[in-house]
Amino acid sequence: MTKLAANLTMLFNEVDFLDRFGHAARAGFRGVEFLFPYAHRAEEIADRLDAWRLKLVLHNLPAGDWAGGERGIACHPGRETEFQDGVGKAIDYARALGVKQLNCLAGIVPQGVTPGEARSTLVSNLKFAADRLKREDIRLLVEPINTFDIPGFFLRGTRQALDIIGETGSDNLFLQYDIYHMQRMEGELAATIKANLRLIGHVQLADNPGRGEPGTGEINYRYLLGMLDEIGYTGWVGCEYKPQAGTGQGLGWIAEHGL
Repeated sequence: MTKLAANLTMLFNEVDFLDRFGHAARAGFRGVEFLFPYAHRAEEIADRLDAWRLKLVLHNLPAGDWAGGERGIACHPGRETEFQDGVGKAIDYARALGVKQLNCLAGIVPQGVTPGEARSTLVSNLKFAADRLKREDIRLLVEPINTFDIPGFFLRGTRQALDIIGETGSDNLFLQYDIYHMQRMEGELAATIKANLRLIGHVQLADNPGRGEPGTGEINYRYLLGMLDEIGYTGWVGCEYKPQAGTGQGLGWIAEHGL
C-alpha cells in the first residue's frame, strides 16, 4: 500500500512551520518531509514528530544561499569545504530526527563554469557525502529537477543522474525520482520507474501543469501509484505539490485515488 508523506514545505504553509506537523497528522499522514530543518533546533522538530507520532522520511543537505536564489552548491567548484561542512550539519540533524535518507540538490551551474567542471565537482562531492553518510547508516539521494522551474539546474534527467551515480562508484547513492519534474523533462514515467526501481530511493509527486495535487493535470496517478505497489516499491511517496484550493480541500484526491 502506498505510503504518503506530507511535504511540509508545500502543504499547510498557511500556518507556522512547527504547527504543520499537527495539521499533517490530523489529515491522516504518518510521514512528513521538507526541504530544510536548519532554521529550527533539532529538539523542536523532534518534539513535534514525537507528539504527533510522525516519521520524518527525508530532508535535504544544506543548499547554499536559498533566499538569494541558490539551489544547491554540489556542482560549484571552489565551495567543496562548505559542502562538506553542510554534510556534517545534515548528519547532526538526521541523528536527532531519526532520518535515514538525505537528498542532495546539485545546484545551478555558476556563470563561467563549464559543464565538465560542474560534473566533476558534483561527482566528487556526491562520493564524499555518500561515503560519509554510509558510516551513519544513512542513504544519500540525488534529484534531477526540471529546467523550466529552475533554469540552469545542472542535474536535469534520469539518465544523466544514473550515469553520475555510476561514476561515483558508491553503493550508497540513489535516485530521488520526482514524477512532476521528470514529466516536464522527459516523460516515459512508468517505463523509467520500472527500469530503475533498484536505484530509486524516494519518489515525489505533483501533477502537471501547475504542480498541483493529483487529478488537477495530465498525469495518470491512479495508474502510477498502483504500478508502484505492483512492482514492489516499498518506500515513501512525498506529496510535494501546491494545493490548488487550500491544503485541506485539496486532500480529496487521496480517497479518489483509492489510497
